[in-house]
Amino acid sequence: MYLAYDGSAIDGPAYLKIVGLAHRAPGWVDSLVTNWSAYGLGVFALLMLVAWWQARRAGTPAVITALAVPLVTVLAFGVDSLLKLAVHEDRPCDQLHVATLEACPAPGDWSFPSNHAALASAAAFALLLVSRRLGLIAMAAAGLMAASRVWVGVHYPHDVLVGFLVGALVALLTTWAVRRKQGTIAARLKDSPLRPLLAAA
Repeated sequence: MYLAYDGSAIDGPAYLKIVGLAHRAPGWVDSLVTNWSAYGLGVFALLMLVAWWQARRAGTPAVITALAVPLVTVLAFGVDSLLKLAVHEDRPCDQLHVATLEACPAPGDWSFPSNHAALASAAAFALLLVSRRLGLIAMAAAGLMAASRVWVGVHYPHDVLVGFLVGALVALLTTWAVRRKQGTIAARLKDSPLRPLLAAA
């Protein structure tokens, strides 16, 4: 049995105001936000695919960076999950006993930091280093994803803020390292089963 941390003292009032706004919002707005919160991460997968396809025209080194984006995103998820296990913060919907748009996760499904925010942010910042246009689209989508997690009631604002920062930091450091070595990595992958992924369009 873990001793859970109560994060409501940080920004509980702000969380309650946002959840209150969600309850007063038109039904179509809540449906749109709820669906985005649940399924919006699929958009980032699509953007990764587009980034890889476009990078094939720029040459093998650029493809390496594009192929690294999903791996960077998974790494950010891992780092974020380790922080969750270290902090053990209760979900705000459980701690403050409020009705939320999304069902409150079970006790032990910790709140801090937000995995959704970390995944979205990592994908966005990594994509930004592959394609400025796709990266900017992903950045806007990541901001909406982070905000939606508070709106549906499953995270405090500080959960998504820190999750976003975790994703950004992991993405920038890892993608920068890949870009420095992309020529070497490309040379090694040319003789591997992944060679078809490097072929120019």
